[in-house]
Amino acid sequence: MSKPVVVTIPHQLGRVEARRRIDEGIGRLTQQFAAMGEARHAWDGDVLRFVVAAMGQEVNGSVDVRDQEVTLQVTLPGFLAMIANKVKGKIQKEGQILLEDRRKT
Repeated sequence: MSKPVVVTIPHQLGRVEARRRIDEGIGRLTQQFAAMGEARHAWDGDVLRFVVAAMGQEVNGSVDVRDQEVTLQVTLPGFLAMIANKVKGKIQKEGQILLEDRRKT
């Protein structure tokens, strides 16, 4: 049984900068998964849709970029659904790091 994970991360970057950072991040993720499986992504306006397939499992989701927040929705299949809370925490943490305002000291 699959389980959706939804994470909303506030930011102060504006839509354009947040989208740029997410685009860079998804590019790195795609490179990492290239050796183990397949990763595809495409932008539809300000929504990034993605699919990652490895070890017989497929994870799909979307990232909706807005002016002051980003909402990530991921559907975890099978056994990955059992660790959904851990995945959600990791996504939240990594997303906050990616979207932090680096101009602050």
